[in-house]
Amino acid sequence: MRETSNPSGGVSESSARAAHDLRVAFSRLRRRMRETYDPGDLTPSQTSALSRLDKDGEASVSELAVAERVRHQSAATTVGVLAERGLVARRADPADGRRQLVHVTESGHTFLEERRRAGEGWLSGAVEAQCTEEERRTLIEAAALLERIVRS
Repeated sequence: MRETSNPSGGVSESSARAAHDLRVAFSRLRRRMRETYDPGDLTPSQTSALSRLDKDGEASVSELAVAERVRHQSAATTVGVLAERGLVARRADPADGRRQLVHVTESGHTFLEERRRAGEGWLSGAVEAQCTEEERRTLIEAAALLERIVRS
């Protein structure tokens, strides 16, 4: 595909095609990975919030809402469900007793680790079976590019 810019100032054809192809591939990959584990009745937004807390560490509900790009009320509801399930807990902020910090419990860590292990086990087996060594290196490079895009 040739690299051309849209005369109206939009994105190039190749950027639009890449965006479309990535969206379709990631949707299929996400569905396939969900088939490898028991979701534990968590919604994608609950799983995302739990994963973020696990990765980034404890946070207030407001900080979690900003990081997840959702309204405060949505984040509070999500944290409530996760707390009821015993996957997160709240504690008073030592710097400001009026504020609460949310952190992942041991049960939450275990839940996430089991999901990750199942998904990555399936995916690593598929990559091994379906890709050459050169293609694996390309996937690693593409993952770094995608991470850069996500962080922008």
